[in-house]
Amino acid sequence: MRKARLPNRQAGLSYIWPSCRMAAMHATCQCGQLTAAISGQGTGVMCHCKACQRRTGAPFGMNLYFNAADVELSGEATEYTRKADSGDDLTHGFCPTCGTPVYLRTARHPGGIGISVGAIEGTSTPPARSVFEECRHPWVVVPDETQSFQRGRDGK
Repeated sequence: MRKARLPNRQAGLSYIWPSCRMAAMHATCQCGQLTAAISGQGTGVMCHCKACQRRTGAPFGMNLYFNAADVELSGEATEYTRKADSGDDLTHGFCPTCGTPVYLRTARHPGGIGISVGAIEGTSTPPARSVFEECRHPWVVVPDETQSFQRGRDGK
């Protein structure tokens, strides 16, 4: 783990997550010191892998993924990098004071950033994809319109 002081604006590449345009959003940790101002397009992904279950303390992780240029992070974060089930590096950013997971980045999509849905104020965006359903708790209901994948969307 390492502590990272985040600049006011994260550099982003041109990867656009396919979805509809959303109104400006705000995300925050429990204590309010780590925040994200969000604009642009986002895609909801629910992940049922065991690592996301451990990371969230819930039956699945749910993030909205954006082009990193559309997200402005402020505050101090602690980051933890691990190997995802796909084999790619996955970096989680959480508040060092209250422990709230706020964002994640994947090596597979270096121009993107995922924001934890639980940290976003006032969103009700359903997931576009549900991944690693091989680990899904049988009582978790995935919306009918959500694409479902036993592993990652490319089979990894």
